[in-house]
Amino acid sequence: MRVGLIGQVRQVWAPRGVKVVQPVEYKREWAYLNLAVNGLTGQLRWDWTENMQGASIAPIVKQWAADGLTVLVWDRARGHRGEVYGDVPLNLIEQPPYSPELNPAERVFEYLRSKVEGKVYGQLATKKAAIEAELAQLAANPDKVKSLAGWDWIRQSVEALSIPNTALI
Repeated sequence: MRVGLIGQVRQVWAPRGVKVVQPVEYKREWAYLNLAVNGLTGQLRWDWTENMQGASIAPIVKQWAADGLTVLVWDRARGHRGEVYGDVPLNLIEQPPYSPELNPAERVFEYLRSKVEGKVYGQLATKKAAIEAELAQLAANPDKVKSLAGWDWIRQSVEALSIPNTALI
């Protein structure tokens, strides 16, 4: 998920005839949230990078593998492919292109955006801290994560593969 200081206006309720004015930032600073979601157990793992290049993402994925992750399902973004993943000890399963609706992390991204967008933060570090706080609350509530990302088709697919739920994220 790309996180930046170019704000987004959110829909808000107001009485009829009242003009709504929302402050918006416009600063070209970005950070990228790398998120792994296990919708079956409600686990989350995340880390930040400065870009979406494979050279930046691969060390994170390798660390997740060292921490016990065995399977990673992700989309076909340019940063998710290449030689840098040749020695990653994970089963990497790619999703079809242009199908964010199949990616459980996208549902968590939607949730995070609903919580943090529409506010002025001033600094990227402040916005990242707000996202970290939301992620910590989600991580402490596995049932909420399951409700966001634990779809029946994922559960059925994992059961068909005979992979333990604890090995996925």
